[in-house]
Amino acid sequence: MTKGPIKHRIQRIQRHLGVKPDGVIGPATLTAIEEALFDEATKADVQKDFALTVSRKGLKQLVNHEIGSEAYYRRALSHPVWPGGRSGVTIGIGYDLGYNSENQIRKDWVKMLSDLDLERLIAVSGLKGAAAKEAAKNVRSVTVPIESAQEVFFEATRPRYAQMTRKTYPGVEKLHPDAQTALLSLIYNRGTSLTGARRTEMAAIKELVATGDYEGIAVQIRSMKRLWEGRGLSGLLKRRDHEAKLVRLSDREYDTAELIRV
Repeated sequence: MTKGPIKHRIQRIQRHLGVKPDGVIGPATLTAIEEALFDEATKADVQKDFALTVSRKGLKQLVNHEIGSEAYYRRALSHPVWPGGRSGVTIGIGYDLGYNSENQIRKDWVKMLSDLDLERLIAVSGLKGAAAKEAAKNVRSVTVPIESAQEVFFEATRPRYAQMTRKTYPGVEKLHPDAQTALLSLIYNRGTSLTGARRTEMAAIKELVATGDYEGIAVQIRSMKRLWEGRGLSGLLKRRDHEAKLVRLSDREYDTAELIRV
C-alpha cells in the first residue's frame, strides 16, 4: 500500500495525466501511463494482457453499488458487514469472504492486514446467509482502511473477475465497453455459476453475448430482479436496472481517456 512521499509522488503523476489523484496505481492510472508512453503498436501488444476494456462510468457505478462513496465507506463499511440475502461476511469493496477460498483471501489480503485479523477473517470463509450474519458479529472489530480496500480491488479482484467474466461469457470482450462493464459488475456480484433455477438468466446471457444481442442481454439482467423483489434488497434491484441500462445504451462514442483495460 502506498503511503507518505511515494503516495504523494503518484498523486502528482496522476494529476499530470488527468486521472483521479488517489495515490493508487490502479487500472485507470496504468491505462493513462500507457497512452502517454507507448506507440500504437506497443499499446496493441500491451492490450493482449488484459481481459476486458471497460468504461470509467461503468466502473464508478460498480464501486458506488458496492460502497456508496469513500465517505460512507469510512463511516459504515471499514469493518466487516453482512449485506443480507445469501451473502457472506463482506469487507473492502464488495469482497465477499463467503465466496472466496481461504487461500485466495490470504493471497489478496496478507499485505493489508495484521496476521491476527487475517486469521479471524479466514475463519469465516465460506459462511453464507444466516451463518454469515451471526459470524459477522465476531469480526466487527477488524478494520479495513479504504486505501487497502482500493488496492485489493484494483490490483487483485478486478483483474481476476475480468478474467472470470471473459471465461463465463466468451466474446464479451467484443461488446461495447459499457456492456463489458455491466457484465463485469454482474459476475462480481453474482459469481460465475450458470446452473439452477436461480441462474436461468445468467445462462441465457451466454448465447446473447455470443450473438451480440444487447437488448436481449439487458432484458435478462432486468429479469433477474424476480429473485429479490419484496425481500428488502432494493440495492440489488437498482443495480440490475443500472447494469441493464449500461448495456442498452452502450452503443455510443467513447473517448480514449474514459476507457480502462482490466
